[in-house]
Amino acid sequence: MGLRLRLRLPHKSSPRTPSYLLLCVLALSFFSFTALLLYKVDDFIAQTKTLAGHNLEPTPWHIFPRKSFSAATKHSQAYRILQCSYFSCPYKAVVQPKSLHSESGSGRQTHQPQCPDFFRWIHRDLEPWAKTGVTKEHVKRAKANAAFRVVILSGKLYVDLYYACVQSRMMFTIWGILQLLTKYPGMVPDVDMMFDCMDKPIINQTEYQSFPVPLFRYCTNEAHLDIPFPDWSFWGWSETNLRPWEEEFGDIKQGSRRRSWYNKQPRAYWKGNPDVVSPIRLELMKCNHSRLWGAQIMRQDWAEEAKGGFEQSKLSNQCNHRYKIYAEGYAWSVSLKYILSCGSMTLIISPEYEDFFSRGLLPKENYWPISPTDLCRSIKYAVDWGNSNPSEAETIGKRGQGYMESLSMNRVYDYMFHLITEYSKLQKFKPEKPASANEVCAGSLLCIAEQKERELLERSRVVPSLDQPCKLPVEDRNRLEWLIQQKNKTIENVRCMEMTRTQRGSK
Repeated sequence: MGLRLRLRLPHKSSPRTPSYLLLCVLALSFFSFTALLLYKVDDFIAQTKTLAGHNLEPTPWHIFPRKSFSAATKHSQAYRILQCSYFSCPYKAVVQPKSLHSESGSGRQTHQPQCPDFFRWIHRDLEPWAKTGVTKEHVKRAKANAAFRVVILSGKLYVDLYYACVQSRMMFTIWGILQLLTKYPGMVPDVDMMFDCMDKPIINQTEYQSFPVPLFRYCTNEAHLDIPFPDWSFWGWSETNLRPWEEEFGDIKQGSRRRSWYNKQPRAYWKGNPDVVSPIRLELMKCNHSRLWGAQIMRQDWAEEAKGGFEQSKLSNQCNHRYKIYAEGYAWSVSLKYILSCGSMTLIISPEYEDFFSRGLLPKENYWPISPTDLCRSIKYAVDWGNSNPSEAETIGKRGQGYMESLSMNRVYDYMFHLITEYSKLQKFKPEKPASANEVCAGSLLCIAEQKERELLERSRVVPSLDQPCKLPVEDRNRLEWLIQQKNKTIENVRCMEMTRTQRGSK
């Protein structure tokens, strides 16, 4: 009996049933590791900045409302940020920069048209660094007022993000640079550039005289050293329903032909937003009297326009007046190019700021100058003069429209190309990818864009060009100074004409 009992006992080497305690420990470890991993991923995503503005604060020098993003779950948003920031740029072979003079046999045509006269301003804009060059210290100090940094290396684009930009400015500006790299593959040199995307120039000549810092933005003026660069709206402006420049210009020109000059309303017209801290626009609102001042001034409410599908803000429907007014906003305004495109005689209220192309406009050639000191009377004088000299007024309007037609996207890209090329020649160091910068390609940018933004961006895609960029005029300071003198002289002559008439009217 004892023998049988012993035979039924389990063998010492038989495996034991796992302890429930061990299973609990393993499960707890797994969940703890998963929670830690998710925390680390969330923390990583919370620190990842994007061209759309994720995790970016507004610029300290110009506070504006933070951008709101489309509704999405936390995890789907995190996946999108991760995917777009790190996994959307396929590997590409390194492209070695080419010289403009080494294009034989490359398929590019050797003929180079001459660039427009306003390209001469590139030399003047970069003159503060002509003797010293641009050093690493120059770029480092420019960072204090930059929203983002652009570094181009062997045809690849890297962007370092510091602050958010209003609406989609940053995204569309970066897209424009990507298209430049596509249009002229291997021709854009390595470069390191600091950008600010707000309206007003900030690098004061007096303050930075001893050590000027190179900062790119959309406008400048005589008192500042900021370097003007084509603005974002050339590739579209989703928040105001504006399409890429050539599409918009084509429709505006077509709209301008719906009425002959004599059938257009013989008044000056302005429609815009006066609530942008713009004294000149507030003053302009006082001129809204067709009989007294010959002007029709209308307030634009973009929030209401968006609700109505922008039906009342189509630019092609705003070319029914013989005269259109341009008034600066908080600083310069993108509206200038659309106003000039109408073919009406543009009345430009003496601007304080200039963008890259407006410096080529000539008074009484492409537009009529308006005095800001006696605004309503100055507008009335221009309208009366135009109605008394309809042929001359129509010619000025058509020349303004022709000027904008000559500003094709080819010329916009050429300006970008020459500006970057001339700036790169001043660099005293070899550009390198910043540690915190990410590569940006068309795929990564379109990935992070919202649907409407993506649609506009896609419509402005380019293909590699068979033509070379236009030929940059040689530096000729005397020519530029002469053009400035002629411009100022013409404006002064118009002022004298106004004063003479005012004095006669008071007698």
